Amino acid sequence: MEAGAADGPPGGVEEALSCFSFNQDCTSLAIGTTSGYKLFSLSSVEQLDHVHGSNDIPDVYIVERLFSSSLVVVVSHTKPRQMNVYHFKKGTEICSYSYSGNILSIRLNRQRLLVCLEESIYIHNIKDMKLLKNILDIPANPTGLSILDVACLCALSINHSNSYVAYPGSRTTGEIVLYDGHSLKTVCTIAAHEGPLAAIAFNASGSRLASASEKGTVIRVFSVPEGQKLYEFRRGMKRYVTISSLAFSMDSQFLCASSNTETVHIFKLEHLANSRPEEPSTWTGYVGKMFVAASNYLPTQVSDMMNQDRAFATGRLGFSGHRNICTLSTIQKLPRLLVASSSGHLYIYNVDPQDGGDCVLIKTHSLLGSGCVEENKENDLRPPSPQSYAATVARASPSAASTVPGYSEDGGALRGEVIPEHEFATGPVCLDDENEFPPGTLCDGTANSILMKSTAA
Repeated sequence: MEAGAADGPPGGVEEALSCFSFNQDCTSLAIGTTSGYKLFSLSSVEQLDHVHGSNDIPDVYIVERLFSSSLVVVVSHTKPRQMNVYHFKKGTEICSYSYSGNILSIRLNRQRLLVCLEESIYIHNIKDMKLLKNILDIPANPTGLSILDVACLCALSINHSNSYVAYPGSRTTGEIVLYDGHSLKTVCTIAAHEGPLAAIAFNASGSRLASASEKGTVIRVFSVPEGQKLYEFRRGMKRYVTISSLAFSMDSQFLCASSNTETVHIFKLEHLANSRPEEPSTWTGYVGKMFVAASNYLPTQVSDMMNQDRAFATGRLGFSGHRNICTLSTIQKLPRLLVASSSGHLYIYNVDPQDGGDCVLIKTHSLLGSGCVEENKENDLRPPSPQSYAATVARASPSAASTVPGYSEDGGALRGEVIPEHEFATGPVCLDDENEFPPGTLCDGTANSILMKSTAA
């Protein structure tokens, strides 16, 4: 998930923030600035560890890290049509690709890398960067928003076993196209909202898809790949807002949403009951049952509003109008709400997973330092096996190296698409982190692909 920060923070800070994004498992935060980019580890509440920084490319407006690996993708305003892929620990460029239009966003998991332009999406095999598919005729941005404002309207499941892709299917309605990144075929279309989309996001397993429209009042969750509506939440009724980000917790029990207002909402995804509820045993229970029954005779819009769930918890920001993104993560064994803002700060809140309510702000970090922050080695942040986010205290368990299944080629005939122009690194490149992907050696390439072999450094 990523967001742009068109306006620099107040106070005349020399290094203005231009974008920020959490990595796929929310263990790292990447920011782009007018002078370069920085990567931070999110393993501690009290300390924001500076993992890496580079000033080689100025005016970075997209920076995406692949989980906790050394692979980072960068796009700069100086060359908005060019994507650069780096091994930051070796300080080596793996490859660079140029496209026919400005790059709006980058999405990646351990199998696929997506490059989103205004009216097309390029799907690459991340193993060798071969172009597998170019999805054409994507609805162009009809509202005239900037590149950074439309960047969130493409989602890729972080679960590489399915690699589902979601993107808008219409300029005027909230239709979502669900696409299979493996078979390279459209799965279904989802009529999610009446108005145009503002945000979409998959859960960690790729089995749920959340969406919000430009009105920002209703958030819906659909099953994947069926496209059936499972949950409907009402963010508010008094005013329309711009939803800037949606994010599930890693165990999919909670969903958070941030906007241009001062409130971040957290919704609880209760387990769906297949059986009929028991008969109420109290007077209030009977009243509630009658209230629900009466809603069946009301107009559809009114009855839908009565049946929509409200926020389970909220985080209060001290400002409104700033671009921001939010996520839910477990840090130091406790559930946290994280909000990165274009003001140049990261806000960390405690979340009560049992009772909800107001989240408590416990730490504020500045993302734009004067350069005096020491660069620390990042803690081992291998993707953990899914833990219950609702557990107030998680059990400590050794971090086992994840086993990455074989990456079989699925063919992916180019079907006549134009191959993006690209350049290759001059020497061998290997991502040598113990369990990161892709662990490869870059060899001499042809005009069509980059060959990587699964060998250790």
